[in-house]
Amino acid sequence: MVIKMKKEDIKKVVLAYSGGLDTSIIIPWLKENYNNCEVIAVSANVGQADELEGLEEKALATGASKLYVLDLTDEYVDDYIIPTMKAGAMYEEYLLGTSHARPCIAKHLVDIALKEGADAIAHGCTGKGNDQVRFELTIKHFAPEMPIIAPWREWSIKSREEEIDYAEAHNVPLKINRETNYSKDKNLWHLSHEGLDLEDPANEPQYEKKGFLEMGVSPIDAPDKPTYVTLDFEAGVPVALDGEKMSAKDIILKLNKLGGENGIGILDIVENRLVGMKCRGVYETPGGTMLYAAHGILESITLDRATSHYKELVASKFAELVYDGMWYTPLREALSAFVDSTQQAVNGTVKLKLYKGNCINAGVKSPNSLYMEEIATFGDSHDLYSHKDSAGFINLLGLPLKVKAMVEQKNKK
Repeated sequence: MVIKMKKEDIKKVVLAYSGGLDTSIIIPWLKENYNNCEVIAVSANVGQADELEGLEEKALATGASKLYVLDLTDEYVDDYIIPTMKAGAMYEEYLLGTSHARPCIAKHLVDIALKEGADAIAHGCTGKGNDQVRFELTIKHFAPEMPIIAPWREWSIKSREEEIDYAEAHNVPLKINRETNYSKDKNLWHLSHEGLDLEDPANEPQYEKKGFLEMGVSPIDAPDKPTYVTLDFEAGVPVALDGEKMSAKDIILKLNKLGGENGIGILDIVENRLVGMKCRGVYETPGGTMLYAAHGILESITLDRATSHYKELVASKFAELVYDGMWYTPLREALSAFVDSTQQAVNGTVKLKLYKGNCINAGVKSPNSLYMEEIATFGDSHDLYSHKDSAGFINLLGLPLKVKAMVEQKNKK
C-alpha cells in the first residue's frame, strides 16, 4: 500500500540526521517545501562519536526544533553485528557495515516519530543507493502507515556539488569542501568511501595520502614487525581479547586500533547494488576483518563437514537479506535460528598474526575440536583408521561411475 500524503497536512517531521552534506541541507529544504514544518532531528550513535561533536548546535542553527542523540552502540553490536558475523555473512567480500546499521537506526527513528506524534519520517538517502531501501523497509515493518519523505526523489538537486551550492546559499555550515567531498559512512564497524576519483575503477585509491584512511594506515606504512592477537569465543561470540574478558563492543574497538595500525581490513570493490547498478567503494573494516577471520578459523575445527558446507549457503543468503534491507523478515530470523544452533560448539581460542595488511592464522584450539591428530597423522593411527579402510569406501563411492562406464562400453559394441 502506498501512503499518500498532502504536503499541507505535514506539520511535524522526524529526520534521520547525521550532520553530513545530505541531511544538513534537508532541514532548511523541509521547512521551505513543507509549510515551515517542525523538524525534529534524530542522530544515532553507532560508533561515529567524533562526528557527533557540535551536532546539536548545527541542527538547531539550520532550523531543527530539537536533536535527539541516541547511543545505540551496544545494541548495534549485540543485535546486528554479532548475529551477522556468526553467520559468516559477507556480500561480495563486503562486511555489511552500512547495511546492518540502517535497520538498527530506522527502528529507533520510528520510536521517536511515534513518541513525538510526527506526521512523517524523512531521510537523506539518494534515489540511486541501497540505504533508501534499508530505511524504508524497516519503517514499514514498525510503522506501516507512516508517510516517508525522501528529498532526493523530490528536489531538483542532481549532484553533491549542487548540494554544496544549496548549503552555501542557505548558510549551512559544512565540514567538507569540493575537494574532500567523498561520500562516507562511519560507525564502529567500518568506514566507507565513495565518489570523486573513486567513481572511475581505473583510479587507484590514495591510501598513502594523509587523511584518506581514517581507521588505520596503508599496509605500506604499517610496522615492519608482526603483532600477535588472541581471541576467545563462546558459542561463536567473542568474549575475550588477549586473555582479558570484555564486551563484544570493546573487543571490536580494540581490534580496530590494532588492525588499523597494521593496515588490516582495507577493501576496494565494485559491488552490485540492489537497485541494479554497479558501484565502486573503498571500505575500512580492521576489527571486523580480524573477527571474521578468527571466527572462521575456529569453525574450521568445530563444525562437521556437512554443517560447514550448508552454513556457507546460509551465509550467502543471509548476506543478501542484510544487504537488501530485509533484516526484519521471517527468513532472516529463521536463518539466524539455524546459525545459533550451529554455534554451540564454536568455543575456543584463536591466535592471529597481523603483518602489513595480512591477517594470518597463528594457531587455534578448542575443547570441541573435531580435529584428531591421531587420525589425521600420516603415521600409524592404530585401531582408529587403517589405510586399507579407504579401498571399500572408494569402491562404494565410485560404484555409480563404474556402472555407468560399463553400460556405455557395452552399448558401443
